[in-house]
Amino acid sequence: MEIININDSIAEIRADELVINNVQDGVDLIGNIYYQGFDKVIVYEKNITPLFFDLSTKIAGEILQKFSNYRMSLAIVGDFSKYPSKSMGNFISESNQHGQINFVNSTSEAIDVLSKP
Repeated sequence: MEIININDSIAEIRADELVINNVQDGVDLIGNIYYQGFDKVIVYEKNITPLFFDLSTKIAGEILQKFSNYRMSLAIVGDFSKYPSKSMGNFISESNQHGQINFVNSTSEAIDVLSKP
């Protein structure tokens, strides 16, 4: 896993493997990013366990609650059309409305959304 400094507050996680397999991995990532002075992070869908995108597992809710509790903004970059469930679509829309957790299609979109005050 490589942490790229996008600017003084945004970190981009680059990895070939899964970075978030479970809730503890999410907490560890928050701690690692926060320790390095970032309060916003870009993570790629491919680096998150597919179970995250099955809302019945509750993994997404638990992980995203940790990001909220620690006031860490998150942008997840990916193609979410492969998750056709209505509940996942609603979850993504609701998350994007609040602005702390964002599901976006590109890294540039992630940077734009995380750069807003």
